[in-house]
Amino acid sequence: LLLLAATAARAGDARQEEAVRALARRLLGPRAAAVSLSVDPALAAGGPDTYRLWSPPGAAVAVAVTGSSGVAAAAGLYRYLRDFCGCHLSWSGAQLRLPDPLPRLRAEIRAAAPGRYRYYQNVCAQSYSFAWWDWARWEREIDWMALSGINLAPAFAGQEAVWQRVYRNLGLNQSEIDKYFTGPAFLAWNRMGNLRRWAGPLPPAWHFKQLYLQYRIVERMRSLGMTTVLPAFAGHVPQGILRVFPRVNATRLGRWSHFDCTYSCIYLLDPEDPMFQVIGTLFLKELIKEFGTDHVYSADTFNEMTPLSSDPAYLSGVSNAVFRSMTAADPKALWLMQGWLFQHQPDFWQPAQVQALLHGVPLGRMIVLDLFAESKPVYQWTESFYGQPFIWCMLHNFGGNHGLFGTVEAINQGPFAARRFPNSTMVGTGLVPEGIEQNDMVYELMNELGWRQEPLDLPSWVTRYAERRYGAPNAVAAGAWRLLLRSVYNCTGVCVNHNRSPLVRRPSLRMDTELWYNASDVYEAWRLLLSAGAQLGSSPTFLYDLVDVTRQAAQQLVSDYYLSIRQAFQSHALPELLTAGGVLVYDLLPELDSLLSSHSLFLLGRWLESARAAATSDREAEQYELNARNQVTLWGPSGNILDYANKQLGGLVLDYYTVRWSLFVSALVESLNSGRPFHQDQFNQAVFQVERGFIYNKKRYPAVPAGDTMEISRKLFLKYYP
Repeated sequence: LLLLAATAARAGDARQEEAVRALARRLLGPRAAAVSLSVDPALAAGGPDTYRLWSPPGAAVAVAVTGSSGVAAAAGLYRYLRDFCGCHLSWSGAQLRLPDPLPRLRAEIRAAAPGRYRYYQNVCAQSYSFAWWDWARWEREIDWMALSGINLAPAFAGQEAVWQRVYRNLGLNQSEIDKYFTGPAFLAWNRMGNLRRWAGPLPPAWHFKQLYLQYRIVERMRSLGMTTVLPAFAGHVPQGILRVFPRVNATRLGRWSHFDCTYSCIYLLDPEDPMFQVIGTLFLKELIKEFGTDHVYSADTFNEMTPLSSDPAYLSGVSNAVFRSMTAADPKALWLMQGWLFQHQPDFWQPAQVQALLHGVPLGRMIVLDLFAESKPVYQWTESFYGQPFIWCMLHNFGGNHGLFGTVEAINQGPFAARRFPNSTMVGTGLVPEGIEQNDMVYELMNELGWRQEPLDLPSWVTRYAERRYGAPNAVAAGAWRLLLRSVYNCTGVCVNHNRSPLVRRPSLRMDTELWYNASDVYEAWRLLLSAGAQLGSSPTFLYDLVDVTRQAAQQLVSDYYLSIRQAFQSHALPELLTAGGVLVYDLLPELDSLLSSHSLFLLGRWLESARAAATSDREAEQYELNARNQVTLWGPSGNILDYANKQLGGLVLDYYTVRWSLFVSALVESLNSGRPFHQDQFNQAVFQVERGFIYNKKRYPAVPAGDTMEISRKLFLKYYP
């Protein structure tokens, strides 16, 4: 493929070697001295990343790891820690109890990745998960990425500061810029041309802090041998451009999602207009001057937006214009594009339209992310993207919702099937969740598959996973994981992991309670985990999983109580309605809230306080906190994308979801008592005041957990286990 070799890591071997050794010291402390780490590009012989593990003679070093890049060496180190030391690293915690002395290898191990790239990050995760991160949190993530073998990832922080500079140079005034950028929690959709102004403007201090972060992010990623993806110009412009250049040819796009033109309907510059190249090139040159480049750029012109014309000539003109604005600033440019649009609007994107957009760019100069390949692969109906290279991606999560979910059979088979596809142009695998810090097991599995030549035996893999995660073999806990593997984690067919449980949705008489799995498997896994608590209760990752599985069981129970409430109302059975509604509102939901409040990773306060911590003044802190509260609830001024980014967090369950359910039960009781029918529209108006009230309640939520997780889970179990 023409330019894939050009994206090889820039950092020299010595710099990558030092970076991976520093990572080992952060991870292992003084024990890192027993591991020798080195980088030798010749190991890959021009092919994909490779690592080699062996135990040199003599006792000083237990194991030597050589990688063809810093990332390959880090992946080799994690392979040793995982398979020979029984260790585990994930978003929810690390289990790094190393054997003493470290085990020596009997024979050399060599592994080469089956494809050039392991990609990570979704543009939406920049807002749903990374919005408030500081450098310490980014450093942990980049360490995890390197140990997972990820070698291609976006570096999107600080781009608004560069855009602001370009807009000012073009003659826009600050108020025109302020009317364009959204607040920090919604920037992902501003960058894709969906949204403007909402929850903004961006304070000057935001730009400075994001620039500082971006310098550190790109330096660290490159020092480990990762290829960074920078943003490019996709054609969206602020309205102020039309004042400065009145003859410019720009068209207003339609509304996005449930937003009206107050906050959407962004202007798209005509690709043939000379200003398209001027703006695109100015931005990229400024960005490269600021951050350097690895020659890979991301741009999405039509994310969930219908193009102005379906004429193939128009579509190839757009993609050609975007690409030319990249090559004018960087002749070696490679365009990385999300393939989400093709499966999101299949009626518009027929084969002729897809081919036109893809062929507006020379073959090999674009990489397409087949974004939802585990459920709706696009490569199969586009002849492998008509010759453009693509990355087989697992999307897995929408909105950063909580909820146990996976499509393990699809991800265990899918990448290998895609490589065997006739004339396949697949160049790697990717993880592209909209939000992270959920379902660790699925991501550990996908990262391991990124280095494998054939599928895994999943039941035996998950048994070993449980042992590594908790730091001790436990047959009962392993049995729980095998139950979860075959049920919640094995959705087949077209599976969309968007939590629609009645727990996290605005109550109505028409709610979805369907499950893709047998609910009794989760209840049984809950019982098994609780009984393993005596042995494993001191493990932080075990306590996280106990909260998560108990939370899933409680979510199922909420659906059962909802069905009882609905049945009682429809049968005009007031006593049954009062009983089921009373248990839900006054016991089950408050108990769930106290369970979540017992673990630091399930606290609303953690999300809100991280937003406040990103601020440099009280006024900013209030703006950022309102951004953070709105995103996980109303998602817009009037519930435009209501509960899309729902979370199950201590504080949110009690003061948002429970209050809604209380109002709903009261409205149904009132309807039976008065004989007047229940009107959903009237209820929606009343409940909106409750939802909005939560956003502005000014209550500070604790960022420190309270209560005994095991005790609360056991209490819930004794009361509610079916």
